[in-house]
Amino acid sequence: MTDVLGVLVIARNGDRDEFHQDPTTYEPAFTESTPLGAAESHQLGSFLRSVYLTSSSPSYISGMKTDLVDTHELHIHAKAGGEGAVIFDSAIALLQGLFPPNPKNKITLANETTVTAPLGGYQYVPIETVEPGNDRSLEPWTGCPAFEQHISDVYASSEFKATAKAAQPFFGAVRDYVFGRPTTLENAWNIYDYVNTELIHNKTYAHRLPPTLVEQARGFADYHENAIFSDSEIGGIGNLAGRTILHSVLSSLQRIAFNGDPLQFLLIETSYQPFISLFHMLEMVKENPDLAGIPNFASALAFELRRGPAPEDRDFLRIKFKNGTNDNFQTYHAFGHKADIPITEFIYRIENYAITSQKQWAAACSIGYNDDYLRIGSHNGATSTVFAACAAVFFVGMFALAKFVKRSRAKKQYIRLADDEVSTHLGHQSQNYGTLANVSPWSPRRDFNWLLTGGSPLLP
Repeated sequence: MTDVLGVLVIARNGDRDEFHQDPTTYEPAFTESTPLGAAESHQLGSFLRSVYLTSSSPSYISGMKTDLVDTHELHIHAKAGGEGAVIFDSAIALLQGLFPPNPKNKITLANETTVTAPLGGYQYVPIETVEPGNDRSLEPWTGCPAFEQHISDVYASSEFKATAKAAQPFFGAVRDYVFGRPTTLENAWNIYDYVNTELIHNKTYAHRLPPTLVEQARGFADYHENAIFSDSEIGGIGNLAGRTILHSVLSSLQRIAFNGDPLQFLLIETSYQPFISLFHMLEMVKENPDLAGIPNFASALAFELRRGPAPEDRDFLRIKFKNGTNDNFQTYHAFGHKADIPITEFIYRIENYAITSQKQWAAACSIGYNDDYLRIGSHNGATSTVFAACAAVFFVGMFALAKFVKRSRAKKQYIRLADDEVSTHLGHQSQNYGTLANVSPWSPRRDFNWLLTGGSPLLP
């Protein structure tokens, strides 16, 4: 048995309402969480607690505080684009299971009164949202011309056209159950998502839907999403979702491996796309073709950093995947290994394909970094902030000049008292109320060079 030094978990959101994505650009529509989705994510959190925060578990993270959360040991990222609100809600529910209310979460005041946190000691864990306008690590495929071209190339391929022809009987049969939605292979994701959502939440629809239609819809959706979010080349544009999240994976493993860093558990709550790309990039699909598809709601992919067995002085990486609430962790191996892979080899084989900056993302997407696309609108929050600041400085300068002129003209009309006060207005300062930390992604430690992946967080 080997000791677990720490773990990075990538979790998919729980159930939600219908979620439409444009078949050619993957621009998302609005959706909302459901109580079922919250329950699924909470169950996943409880499962992760039983695996990593229970002393009797063989995967227990030694030394990590398990009753009351220590935010130095735990870090949470949640995607804010696409299904953003749903993903944030799922992160909250998962954390409720991972660190449930504890009566020890209390404080004694100066007057010796003891106050326990609400709901029996509810624990408020900060969550760092990752918004595509500022950080492309969790949603790099939208607004990316090269990825849109990749989608067009997939649709134009002979394999896709042959599959579309073979799928015609299914799309003919399902037409009466999707109410005007395009019944084409290009729209396979939206067809499946609608049918599956109605099957779960609409009793009348569930009674009327013919047998096997949802299974067929899932099969074609799996084919569609696997084709879009994978690539024959590990560094290809189809693997973009995996290449951008990979920087967070490598950086967190680096931090966990460094004895001077307290981080032991990093959770990335996101959507399904990075799972597909990572399964291909790590060559897990070659030995396990069933991974070539959409992971179920509340799935989890875990990267466990383990100390090697004596006399081994290297650390090893073990990869586990749990496909939804009804599954348990299964161990998978990367790059054809039959056992845990040395962390040094893992990093050596994959680090050059990680996209580590906004500039690298722009290059991969065939966007000129000085294009207007990166300077205006919500596509780049930092750049927009610079322009807003310049505008503010200009406005303040003009205001001050006007006021100076006005005062100059009015000097002779009044006597200024020696004790007149000047009001100073402070700029807006962000606050962290304990449940949401909307800050820039953390950067890796600079003094631990042997695992340094290079680059900077995905910021301009």
